[in-house]
Amino acid sequence: MAQALQNSDMDFRRAARHRANHKVIAESKRHGDKTIHIVNVSAHGFMIDDNPGYERGERVELRLPVIGRIEALVIWTVEQRAGLQFERVLRLPDFLALLEMIGPKSR
Repeated sequence: MAQALQNSDMDFRRAARHRANHKVIAESKRHGDKTIHIVNVSAHGFMIDDNPGYERGERVELRLPVIGRIEALVIWTVEQRAGLQFERVLRLPDFLALLEMIGPKSR
């Protein structure tokens, strides 16, 4: 069983990530409202480069263009970076529309 979970995690990690440049307010029980900077995104999750102190296992809620409110789970942290996994996989049309709005050219 543990092997199956590990392979599943690896499948998520292999998902294509796209550069992003988007600041958004994220809310957590521990840290309250914090502005975070999304630097890459996939249909499964995203990475930030200005971790306000989130720790692995912490849940945050944010509002993304097109997607609306969505929860994410902190999967990893390294120095100021953190990787978060969405509570659900984003539908392809919504994900593509999101990329148009938060991609590096959008700023």
